[in-house]
Amino acid sequence: MAKKKSGGVDRRAFLAGIGAAGAATAAAAAATPATAEAAHTQAPTALPPVTQSHAAMVAQIEEAHPGATVDSLHIAAAGSDYMVDVLMALGYTYVAATPGTTFRGLQESVINHAIGKMEWISTAHEEISGSLAHGYAKASGKPMAIMVHNTVGLQHATMAMYNAWADRVPMLVMLGNYADGALRVGGADWDHAATDDAAMVRGYVKYDEQPGSLEHYKESMLRGHGLMMTAPMGPIVMVCDQQLQESEQSRKPQAPMPAFVSAPQPTADPATIATIAKMLVNAQNPVIMADRATRTQAGVLALVALAEALQAPVVDMLGRMNFPTNHYLCGSRPMASEADLILALDVGDLFSVVNALEESITRESKRRIRPDCKVISIDSQLLVGAGNYQDKQRFYQADVPVPADSEATLPYLVEAVKSAMSTARRNDNATREARMRTAFYVKRASDMEQAAIGWDASPISVPRLCMELWKAIKPMGENWAHVSQSGFQSAWQNRLWDFTQHHQFLGGSGAAGIGYIGGAQIGAALAHKEKGDGCLCVSVQGDGDFMMGPGAMWTAAHHKIPLLMVIHNNRAWHQETMSVQIMASRRSRHPERGRIGTVITDPNINYAKLAEGFGVYSEPQITQASDLPAAIARAIKMVKSGEPALLDVVTQPR
Repeated sequence: MAKKKSGGVDRRAFLAGIGAAGAATAAAAAATPATAEAAHTQAPTALPPVTQSHAAMVAQIEEAHPGATVDSLHIAAAGSDYMVDVLMALGYTYVAATPGTTFRGLQESVINHAIGKMEWISTAHEEISGSLAHGYAKASGKPMAIMVHNTVGLQHATMAMYNAWADRVPMLVMLGNYADGALRVGGADWDHAATDDAAMVRGYVKYDEQPGSLEHYKESMLRGHGLMMTAPMGPIVMVCDQQLQESEQSRKPQAPMPAFVSAPQPTADPATIATIAKMLVNAQNPVIMADRATRTQAGVLALVALAEALQAPVVDMLGRMNFPTNHYLCGSRPMASEADLILALDVGDLFSVVNALEESITRESKRRIRPDCKVISIDSQLLVGAGNYQDKQRFYQADVPVPADSEATLPYLVEAVKSAMSTARRNDNATREARMRTAFYVKRASDMEQAAIGWDASPISVPRLCMELWKAIKPMGENWAHVSQSGFQSAWQNRLWDFTQHHQFLGGSGAAGIGYIGGAQIGAALAHKEKGDGCLCVSVQGDGDFMMGPGAMWTAAHHKIPLLMVIHNNRAWHQETMSVQIMASRRSRHPERGRIGTVITDPNINYAKLAEGFGVYSEPQITQASDLPAAIARAIKMVKSGEPALLDVVTQPR
């Protein structure tokens, strides 16, 4: 039987064309029998400690540095080793990065000098690195370092950094650069360099520095780390000169690294605390608004103690998990309209608590609250001046503005309220409690009734999806965490689930930057993996957010980070769909055409297949609510085995 001809390159012609190059290769192979023998043996299942022969290494060095010798290029104590030592002394255990040559010295030191002490987290995009560090910091209470490739890597990371800035989250951003232009190779070395690397992000970082020596680096890291970890927290940038990274340490040993001593978080002064306590006790209908008020469970418990002492409702604005959702004093936004006193705790947008901006051409604001209502604002953002970026929101003049950290101030305020409480006011608490319990149960019943609408619909209703998830994780008690925001699901999770622990809800992105969840959910799950607490991490991620950085799934699979990712697949950027439809209706045009450019259809995306391609366990796309329980159970089983899993659920908009 005649052989079928292939339509590609002819094999014999290809082999004949090797010519002299093939002969030279064969001669080299013959000169190194060990290498030739190794080529015919089966590849080992794991890389050996040394993967390159000395001869090959010498050849590589001579090619890269003509005229140089191995000895002249040998580095016994690299500057980057000392830089990494400083990181470890400050408690950093992870570095997240997409590869970049300007931090190659630092990377080599992390993966070889710091073996067993630091772990390198590989990402497919610098924005994923940043959002991963963002989620990790909120879940662990400590910062993560990310490394980016000079200007272009920093440009990729900027959205994640801005989210962290607006969300008051610490993050160390490191990048390399040749400050001396004479050391830069032409082309990319110059294209990717800058005279002032941090200029592009200086409006949304707390501190930046480009040290000129290792001692300067040490002092800059101590200063920057302290600023970063003092409220309001935020990212810092450290530009690490490549020559400093890659050269021999100029002083051996280096000056000793002093132990880092953290500064106390800023609190209100005693006189101001006493004034606030009297105002709260004397108010007839006080309401507490909490946004980014707490960082730990101790903060949650302090807020509960304050609310119970006053029998005042707490409206959790979901910047963090501030207050238990199953507590009878867990209030709702409309309660603020009847308050005679509002205590705002690190509220990011105080103006919108007090006023509503009409959806109209003129955009007139109307007061939401009573004309006689007093507003007290405890806000650490009062300690930081505004810049070009408008994350501080519109200004509202509080009656009592207090530049302090809410969590640090709360314990003192609780004691002051108890001291200021008269017997008569304390006796009134029983009546207040009964009223608050009634209001809470009415609200919970209303949420349950609304959630039941369209229970068996297809596409699947969002509250049905949330309740199926809650049914699966509720038996785990407190050992679970919702590691994504909930606003794009109309906060059904917060309305229907029992959040009681601070770690169970991280809040939003900070600056509403789409693409945050992909990395943040993995960073938070990594924090729980590091703790070894067995916490089941669950996220609900919009399809639009997912498509901003799908490569985040590869990081989860590569590092075996256990996490259940649920895609809220409504096949649209629904917020924008509604906005364009409003515009069309206002102009008496075609609102149905508002879907042009705002939907993710034609073709529909199958996220389950994408997950499979990235090495993440997935189930076939889910379109019927009746299929959810079994699919969720199988996915949770996979996560408990130590692997990430994804469920693609086709849903209604919200």
